[in-house]
Amino acid sequence: MRKVFTLPTCKTCQRIFDDLKPESHGCEIINIKESGISADDLDTMKGIVGSYEGLFSRRAMKFRSMGLAEKELSEDDYRTLILGEYTFLKRPVFFIGGEVSVGSRKSEVEKAREFLG
Repeated sequence: MRKVFTLPTCKTCQRIFDDLKPESHGCEIINIKESGISADDLDTMKGIVGSYEGLFSRRAMKFRSMGLAEKELSEDDYRTLILGEYTFLKRPVFFIGGEVSVGSRKSEVEKAREFLG
């Protein structure tokens, strides 16, 4: 499996894509705004990452506007929020060969680079 979940309008994702060129490595590029993320993919990624919270973006505008910053969220809450609203998935997510790299931190981008070969 070689999937990359991204938001094409995200400048950070664009910068990472310009650097790593995942499409040239045979990756299926999934626009999360148009396609979302399937429950199966999310659950599989959670199994690798260890938690839904690890896949959740607290930087999303809706995180504060929905008052979520003041709430204690459970793993079920994180799962429901990510499946219901694309902006809650930390991005980009590289899901390659049973490995997952989540987000734009330098260490995660380097991990994605290794996955791509």
